[in-house]
Amino acid sequence: MYMLEITGLRKRYGTVDAVRGIDLSIHPGEIFGLLGSNGAGKTSTINMITGLISPDAGTILFKGIDCIPNRTRSKQSMGTVPDENNLYDEMTGFENLCFCASLYGIRKHQ
Repeated sequence: MYMLEITGLRKRYGTVDAVRGIDLSIHPGEIFGLLGSNGAGKTSTINMITGLISPDAGTILFKGIDCIPNRTRSKQSMGTVPDENNLYDEMTGFENLCFCASLYGIRKHQ
């Protein structure tokens, strides 16, 4: 089983093809990166994998879970590091962590 398996992933914004049929398979323990110029579709791809936006076509399996109909369940098993600081200054680091985890259905005690 692959850790991440993507087939035929597509995303279109109006008349612009942001992602044009990505096929990708990652084995457990592998390290990978998405590289490309601005506008290549890297952020759209990550946003589809993490369930922030819906693909127009294709499948995304993470640990065997179909991410598209099971967004909450799949998001509970993955983490991302954003390129922007999304922390609230008035919250402690732990409070920010709990807040972000709650967005993925993870309770504070977990």
